[in-house]
Amino acid sequence: MPYIILEGPQMTKDQKSQLVKEFTDTASQILNFPKEAFTVLIKESSPDNVGVGGELLSEKMKK
Repeated sequence: MPYIILEGPQMTKDQKSQLVKEFTDTASQILNFPKEAFTVLIKESSPDNVGVGGELLSEKMKK
């Protein structure tokens, strides 16, 4: 069973739904596997939980 994992920002339910559908459709076409074979996992991170260049992303966004 193939897994597709996306780690990114917090998203709306509609955005997640669209990503799951489009990731699954595309991977199914490319790999020639049935859509039912795919599991999509979305891991959301708040900007307070991400550091870039030694600084929290939430602090960088304020600049």
